[in-house]
Amino acid sequence: MKTLHRFDLDRLPATPWKNGGGRTREIACWPPGAGLEDFGWRCSVASIESDGPFSAFAGVDRQILLLAGDGVQLQGEGLDHRLDVPLQPFAFAGEAALRCTRLGGASTDFNVMTRRGRVRAEVAVHAQAVRLAGSPHGLLLAVSGTWRTGAAAPLAPCQGLWWADAIGPAEAVPQDDGGDARLITVRLLPD
Repeated sequence: MKTLHRFDLDRLPATPWKNGGGRTREIACWPPGAGLEDFGWRCSVASIESDGPFSAFAGVDRQILLLAGDGVQLQGEGLDHRLDVPLQPFAFAGEAALRCTRLGGASTDFNVMTRRGRVRAEVAVHAQAVRLAGSPHGLLLAVSGTWRTGAAAPLAPCQGLWWADAIGPAEAVPQDDGGDARLITVRLLPD
């Protein structure tokens, strides 16, 4: 499985949450076949449709970015964070018991989870051309604008690439000069 995997968020299946509060579109989970108890890393996009508890993941580090909507307030166990600025990564411990309160209507967020002690994630958002430092595992997600990577056809909004045990693209360049292009990059590295 040492190849680049292209994805389109709109074509990924949406799985309803057990508590009925939203839906998740899993982009990638590593290693193949791993479940929520034994993944090394996992990237997904979630739609938060109602207030309620966040699922706890013991031994997991989480990073979340607001993609669309009004955002949410995350509260619990010494944490009180307003996630209402799009594309600003926020990191927290997965085992924290948190409650999520919507700040308006439904919102959509990008999530990265890594198993502490095995994998760590470096998440960044870019508006200009970027040289991508190599990583054995990683992900690119075009949020706005069209991006050329040299590794595949250009990435339109809501499209991306992920790789595992492979060499990812060396650079990403916005195709348009309008200044509205945004790209999420995730480097997944041994911890």
